[in-house]
Amino acid sequence: IGLHQRDNRKLIASLKKLRDEGNSVMVVEHDAETMMAADWLIDVGPGAGKEGGEICLSAPLDVLVNGKTPGNPDDGRIIIGPSTTLDYLRGEKKIEVPSQRRTGNGHILGIRGARGNNLKNVDIDFPLGMFIGISGVSGSGKSSLINETLMPVLKNRFYNAKLQPLPYDDVVGIENIDKLIEIDQSPIGRTPRSNPATFTGVFNDIRTLFEATPDAKVRGFKAGRFSFNVPGGRCEECKGAGIKVIEMNFLPSVNVVCPECRGRRYKNDTLAVKYKGKNINDVLEMPISEAYGFFENIPSIAQKLKALVDVGLGYVQLGQSAVTLSGGESQRIKLAYFLSMTDGATNRSKQQRILFIFDEPTTGLHFYDVEKLLKSFDALLAKGHSIVVVEHNLDVIRAADWVIDLGPEAGDAGGNLVYAGTPEQLKSCNGSYTAKYI
Repeated sequence: IGLHQRDNRKLIASLKKLRDEGNSVMVVEHDAETMMAADWLIDVGPGAGKEGGEICLSAPLDVLVNGKTPGNPDDGRIIIGPSTTLDYLRGEKKIEVPSQRRTGNGHILGIRGARGNNLKNVDIDFPLGMFIGISGVSGSGKSSLINETLMPVLKNRFYNAKLQPLPYDDVVGIENIDKLIEIDQSPIGRTPRSNPATFTGVFNDIRTLFEATPDAKVRGFKAGRFSFNVPGGRCEECKGAGIKVIEMNFLPSVNVVCPECRGRRYKNDTLAVKYKGKNINDVLEMPISEAYGFFENIPSIAQKLKALVDVGLGYVQLGQSAVTLSGGESQRIKLAYFLSMTDGATNRSKQQRILFIFDEPTTGLHFYDVEKLLKSFDALLAKGHSIVVVEHNLDVIRAADWVIDLGPEAGDAGGNLVYAGTPEQLKSCNGSYTAKYI
């Protein structure tokens, strides 16, 4: 994670050296070059969540990629089945390079005289209305430029933050954007009660829908009755969490299913209220793709769920606890929230010019997920927003409209603007390591 392809090859060489010295090396990885350097490949899937959990592949790499006949076809260790990973490694599926680049909206956001850490007094323009990739070897100054200089300046401007950016002379063109949104891989919540339904706001619409059912009207239940965050309809034994946390003194805490509600979060009379045969807990336990089909005729709900499906999270349960979500899943839930928020012609945010900043968004993502992520970027850009992505993934850099490459080396030998332009022209830039790999 966080390695440029140049540095990644050094890591692979180190792993091979460990192997050659008689050790066994096991690597959990999405990086194609790392997988192609392996002797034996095991692929788990075929899908995610309930659709996964099977061994799709377990075989020598040359057998899988080159189609060679195994030395011993009866070897029980070898498993070869349908695999999305193998489709990408063989080139049968690939992340397409856009046929044309966006030209932007004619405005720029520019930084002048950035000289914090190893930055060499650089002047850089970010063309707006475009997908901008920030590349360079690890330690070249990307985080210093974006995370520690540009973002603090913008947060101070838009949110009255009191952050101290690294030294710089000026930032021009701030008037060309209305808002800054940073989408990172931090959790969407730190308690078991936080989940995709609550974060995206779709749970409010679902509770309102349950309030309107004949069952709820007979009992006099309002929308608040179906909340697990306030007293009333929730199980008070676990306070609506569905689990109880047992403190183990000097050992890690243990989560156990609530003995009162048996993990169902609510009191029995609340669970007796049903919509299309499902109670509120049944809905929370649905995979998001199933919930989307269940509520497809309710526009206010379907719109938010579609955004979650579009970013590749259809396998996640609607009420899945935030503490069980990976960083990549949390990031895509945030992205889905903003995609759904900027839908609808009457929503003010549709007219806003938002600058979205992502730092290494492909961390923990499979090829298939990266493809979904790029489509989500397209949806944001189609609404008139701008995207800046700090990234090493070459598929993402190739998909960008504009690339800003820093370096050429790391540390003191980095911090210069090596290149700014389209990915096509980057390939001919002699001073860029990214150009050699792209």
